[in-house]
Amino acid sequence: ARTAFLEIKNRDTSRKFAPLAQLKIADSYVKEGESELAIAEFRRFLEAYPDHKYAVYAQYQIASVYFDQIESPERGYSGAARALEEFEKLKTMYPRNPYREVVDTKIQKCRNVIAGYEFLVGEFYYKKGSFNAAISRFEELLKNYPDYKREADVLFYAGMSYKNLGQEDKA
Repeated sequence: ARTAFLEIKNRDTSRKFAPLAQLKIADSYVKEGESELAIAEFRRFLEAYPDHKYAVYAQYQIASVYFDQIESPERGYSGAARALEEFEKLKTMYPRNPYREVVDTKIQKCRNVIAGYEFLVGEFYYKKGSFNAAISRFEELLKNYPDYKREADVLFYAGMSYKNLGQEDKA
């Protein structure tokens, strides 16, 4: 099918079917699990047809491919960071997109995964005895992700880090 879509895309001088063929090529890579190739094809679509009615779909698909790479805070940080960036781009470029409600939920999950990763790194520094590094991570986490569900744990480790550094007043 991809070969046929490539032929349609290359031969369509009216540019009536070429955009749809480009999207189908990208979708075929998603179905095969070739995420990097899919993203490249969706980006190619957006570069060639930035004002097309399916540009919103292409941007959403890019973000969704990254989102699907999220496994857990330990292993999903880069996917979550990329997905968050792409979802934010979707909201900025296409504020009236049909995926608004789903996007907000997915953005929240990305933020939770990133915050979870930051917490794990801070906890690692704490257990290692690098209290200044732990405090730095925990304070950044509280500043950037005030809605993090494990805020009590963050505050506990930050307080214990300050206590171990002899800064009782901050603890």
